[in-house]
Amino acid sequence: MPSDEQVERTVDAMRLLSDSTRVKILCALAQGESYVGCLAELAGVTPAAVSQHLTKLRLAGIVHVRREGTFAYYSLADGHFRELLEVLLGRGLATVR
Repeated sequence: MPSDEQVERTVDAMRLLSDSTRVKILCALAQGESYVGCLAELAGVTPAAVSQHLTKLRLAGIVHVRREGTFAYYSLADGHFRELLEVLLGRGLATVR
């Protein structure tokens, strides 16, 4: 049986995944590193909205940010989130592969 802490972390992560824009962002990041402008275009939302979502995902440890000068590049923190997306969306989904 998982500990209460493990259960709470899982519930928090699932709450973060309950937003369609975040799922789109994560699917894009499952394909590789990207930046806010590109993610906004792929998700069909404003760069400001993507930035807010990325902040939440970064604080939860789901995405990682790499800074290069004034640019920030985002990626999935580890392969576990990619695997989770594949399971949740179906293994044949081309946008995650």
